[in-house]
Amino acid sequence: MLDIAEELSRWVEQGRDFAVATVVTVGGSAPRGPGAALAVDADGTAIGSVSGGCVEGAVYELCRQALQDGGTVLERFGYSDDDAFAVGLTCGGVIDVLVTPVRVGDPARPAVAAALAAAARGEAIALARIVRGPAGLTGRALAVRPDASREGGIGARPELDRTVAAEAGAFLDAGRTGTLEIGEQGSRCGAPLTVLVESSVPPPRMIVFGAIDFASALVRVGAFLGYHVTVCDARPVFATRARFPEADEIVVEWPHRYLERTSVDARTVLCVLTHDAKFDIPLLRLALRLPVAYVGAMGSRRTHLDRERRLREAGVSDLELARLRSPIGLDLGARTPEETALSIAAQIVAERRGGSGVPLSGADLPIHHDHDPALGTPRAVRSGSPAAGNLASSNRFAGT
Repeated sequence: MLDIAEELSRWVEQGRDFAVATVVTVGGSAPRGPGAALAVDADGTAIGSVSGGCVEGAVYELCRQALQDGGTVLERFGYSDDDAFAVGLTCGGVIDVLVTPVRVGDPARPAVAAALAAAARGEAIALARIVRGPAGLTGRALAVRPDASREGGIGARPELDRTVAAEAGAFLDAGRTGTLEIGEQGSRCGAPLTVLVESSVPPPRMIVFGAIDFASALVRVGAFLGYHVTVCDARPVFATRARFPEADEIVVEWPHRYLERTSVDARTVLCVLTHDAKFDIPLLRLALRLPVAYVGAMGSRRTHLDRERRLREAGVSDLELARLRSPIGLDLGARTPEETALSIAAQIVAERRGGSGVPLSGADLPIHHDHDPALGTPRAVRSGSPAAGNLASSNRFAGT
């Protein structure tokens, strides 16, 4: 539900009762991932989406019912259901949806309110909720901040809250949203509880080095993809707000010096468009040793070969060079700055999602990929089959 936090936080401030439906697990070609939410207030106003339109009507009615009876329900929608066409989920996927009332006085409301308020402010927060478990626990919530402080509670045992808080903190550190299973007593033993952890983290960074016309197009695409975009160039005449109105930040500084002092993380993408050795070599020598998601550099194949030679002379290893995407972008036949920006963005998305970059038509490939290979590959499930398991989804990079 943190994807619609700004509006829901206003509902909380206004004292509104509402019910929220959240995608818990997905399988196959489901339209939206874990954490996607639709909320309905007591007047019938709806915001958000769980399926891009496929099952919104059915989920809307479940929310209205939850507001009336105060019950939490976990519902599965899948292509093999008898009513698949009735609810509209004909894409071949399966989604499990948790529907929870959030009414004034409900035990889960303080934790939900804290998580929504933090997410609406752009602060990092994780919200853990019981999806499956003993009667009375389902729907309970715990909000966890980066400093390990928390709001709300999951169960009667302190051990359970501590375990869930620790697990949620790990999800938050990685920017992940997904499910986990723990024991009812707060350990891996005992009756299992399925917990949905939603993470809301600040947008990932895209740093574009080189204030050229190609950079202007890439800034627009980066902003569209949800990145916090910084443009850096040592030349003040080119690095201006007038040339880059859609950039979040413009820095006039030598690129490698700026990269030395700025904060980056495992979701950051670095796009080096200067193709000038006096800027590129010290910058890439540093960039290829940082724990970032992507490093790409613009230039011809001749420029690339010369760049590789200079980087090796500067002490960059073959293993570090293997991280460099140069020439930058995918082969789209791009000519214009906009087309080139699209080819760069396509490569970034492919790296981030584990895509191959080949055409889907005629290829026996999944349409949707797990964000993070370390989390395992999602497997398709059938309606009526056992729980979809830990189909965790990560938003380690932008988006979701």
